[in-house]
Amino acid sequence: MRTQPHAFVSLRARAFVARRQHWPLGSSIELIRPYWYQLLLLAVIPVAFWLDARTTSIGQQNVLGACAWILLLLSMRFSPPAERRQVWVMVGVASAVEVWASIVWGIYRYRFGNVPMFVPPGHGLVYLWALRAARTPLLVKYPRQAKWFGLVGATAWAIFGLTLEPMLFGRLDLTGAMFWPLFVWFMRKPSAPIYASAFFVTSVLELVGTSFGTWRWQIFAPVTHIPTGNPPSVISAGYCVMDYTSLRVAAMLPASGLLLYLWRRIRPRSDGDEDEVEVLAG
Repeated sequence: MRTQPHAFVSLRARAFVARRQHWPLGSSIELIRPYWYQLLLLAVIPVAFWLDARTTSIGQQNVLGACAWILLLLSMRFSPPAERRQVWVMVGVASAVEVWASIVWGIYRYRFGNVPMFVPPGHGLVYLWALRAARTPLLVKYPRQAKWFGLVGATAWAIFGLTLEPMLFGRLDLTGAMFWPLFVWFMRKPSAPIYASAFFVTSVLELVGTSFGTWRWQIFAPVTHIPTGNPPSVISAGYCVMDYTSLRVAAMLPASGLLLYLWRRIRPRSDGDEDEVEVLAG
């Protein structure tokens, strides 16, 4: 009996994949595959801030913003609808918080006194990082260790901001320490691995962003005059609040999508629609 050509090709492909898994490089690729997005974003963050530090106008900065929006859309291409809904809610929540905290309150300021166009999608990318990190094999296997890693890291940083930071950098970080109890509360929740992941990635984001001068925290918070680090130590708890809010709001939205839901609510009803509603009600 003769073997069909396509069957022969399929057998060759399977044999190639089996051999590749035994290659050292192939094994390494398979090992890091679940973490590709986390590694990608950790590499993009310093490059993006390095490029932003070299922009001389808002127009140039907007080019980076367009790239950030494209990256967010591509990153969500294979996300389930529930995850996409959560990310878009986060973009909206974070945008409102950024306008309030940076422009209205002024506890931190961006270089050009605006909210850069890359900031809203940046929040979506970071939130997606935390959601996906909590589903990686490492955190699925060690959720308690991830929680304790976040707690120990936040506690150590808060203590540093109150003791060594004033001596080394001349800034007392009381604002960051005030966020510590809130972060502990998040670490007691079932979704603690998500918030522990958010602590890690937002800490990297804040340290890199402030070191490049993309934004700078005030020495004293406006109105309250509370001394603040640059960045505050446990400011990741603020990000956790936005994460928690996004999860709650997204859970209340209809599965069909927010835009479709709003359209059904505001569109003018025809007589046929009213008859259909009466039939369904009957």
